[in-house]
Amino acid sequence: MREEYSLKQIREPEELDIELLRQTWRGRKMYSYYRAYGLEYPFCRFYALEKGILLIFNSTVYIVDALPEETDMLAVFMRMHMPFRVECNEPVRAALAEKLPEYCSLRRTTFEMREDAQAAAAEEFVEFNPSLADVYAILQAGFPYLDDYGMWLTDTSHRCRHGVSHVMTYRGSTTATIMFDIDDHVLVGQVATLPEARGLGHARMFLKWLAGFLAQFGKQAVLYALDVRESFYREIGFVPIQTEYVLERAEKVVETKGMLDNGNG
Repeated sequence: MREEYSLKQIREPEELDIELLRQTWRGRKMYSYYRAYGLEYPFCRFYALEKGILLIFNSTVYIVDALPEETDMLAVFMRMHMPFRVECNEPVRAALAEKLPEYCSLRRTTFEMREDAQAAAAEEFVEFNPSLADVYAILQAGFPYLDDYGMWLTDTSHRCRHGVSHVMTYRGSTTATIMFDIDDHVLVGQVATLPEARGLGHARMFLKWLAGFLAQFGKQAVLYALDVRESFYREIGFVPIQTEYVLERAEKVVETKGMLDNGNG
């Protein structure tokens, strides 16, 4: 590891390059955590790189603008913390994948949500302030590794109270979360439907309504999809605008979760 490259924890607001974070979807997500938690919580730590920024939030690492020369140092950091997921820029991700055999690379597509006027009628079935316990019950069906209710509730309720995120449900069986709204860029996540309601078109109608709801306020809304869900979002008219790879710990990855990068991504 070259000594000139190092991680320095950011402890003062003036040390955090907000403008850099506001330039990309990943950076905006990092900024949303800063807005929710600041720099005072041990589970939400920002570090300055040579030119970029690293955030470790619970079991996920987010990185913007890392240099390829910093890969060795970053690999050591990952081995120390063993996060569930690592999201970073290329070619750093590819280099980390070679150095960290404990991780798999999963392809992820960013879809821009497009409105559908026919979905407007869905609003009567939308719950804008649902019980978070009910939301968690829906999410567990779609995210089997979301197994710590206390951690999820603490984080979600905190972000909602601070106006960073907003949770909604549709017909009591489908949920989606506005993860952040920064400079009219909205990330939608944690989309799930109860097993007994799947195949009824609830997620399709809810997401189309949500796209139109956000569009009327001039928002550009996107969501992420691993390969297993990509065809669904294409079918409902959402438009792919970016493809990338993220790293996840291999023992957590199931075969249907995403298409593995075999070195050609």
